[in-house]
Amino acid sequence: MWGLVPLFWPLLKPAGAVEILAHRMVWSLLFVGIALLAVRRWSWIPELARSPRKLALITVAAAVISVNWGLYIWSVNTGHVVEASLGYFINPLVTIALGVLVLKERLRPAQWAAVGVGFAAVLVLAIGYGQPPWISLTLAFSFAIYGLVKKKLNLGGLESLAAETAVQFLPALGYLVWIGTQGTLAFGSEGAGHAALLAATGIVTAVPLVCFGAAAIRVPLSTLGLLQYLAPTFQFLLGILYFHEAMPPERWAGFSLVWLALTLLTWDALRTARRSRAAMAAASAEAVASVEAATAPVEAAHPSGR
Repeated sequence: MWGLVPLFWPLLKPAGAVEILAHRMVWSLLFVGIALLAVRRWSWIPELARSPRKLALITVAAAVISVNWGLYIWSVNTGHVVEASLGYFINPLVTIALGVLVLKERLRPAQWAAVGVGFAAVLVLAIGYGQPPWISLTLAFSFAIYGLVKKKLNLGGLESLAAETAVQFLPALGYLVWIGTQGTLAFGSEGAGHAALLAATGIVTAVPLVCFGAAAIRVPLSTLGLLQYLAPTFQFLLGILYFHEAMPPERWAGFSLVWLALTLLTWDALRTARRSRAAMAAASAEAVASVEAATAPVEAAHPSGR
């Protein structure tokens, strides 16, 4: 669903990117509110309201994801789908870099190599474009910062989206009312079908996130990480094959370096997961052997079990 969403935003024209973003915020809150009502999951709200730190983190998350959503919508509707997909390809590399800079995490050699190759890719693309790929970098950094804030917040996907869109709701609604008074509101002026599509932005936002949250507790983390490359891959293919965006040699070179960096990351993650499972299995076998060794003399002394 995330990979195919570039097909949806052009359907909302002639609404501009900011109006689409405002509708996305307003309708997402309504949709998520209905979902929370259905599952009767409200106990987190009083706890959140009593924590100024969490409220501040929610506000930061809402601001950062607003930048990400708005820029992505604008990118798709102005013919920059391929560059937007690059942002989500390099997002894992930016996330790792933030882990080192902010959380003081230590990287393995393969991760350092991946970050270095990713930096080289950005340089190649900057030289090819004649300027830094600012769309890709802004999308990558905004989503990486969003992930960092969500890590510190530690709220479920549905609850977090509800809190974030609650922060966004009044400014978004105020903007829609204001452009309505200016006579530039697209909602309702392009027919019922167009209005329904604008309202569907809430579903388009929430459903993939709910599915992701459900998958996260059922699918191994290594598999989940690999599956997340599908979205930018679909976006990249749509940009080339459906939207017919140009791919000059320097852009292919930059993308190839990014894919090399992601291959290094994936190989390192799979190798580390395999070693971790082997170590856990060895520790479990050693614990079982220790227990058997400890109980053997007792069983020898009391063969009847009494």
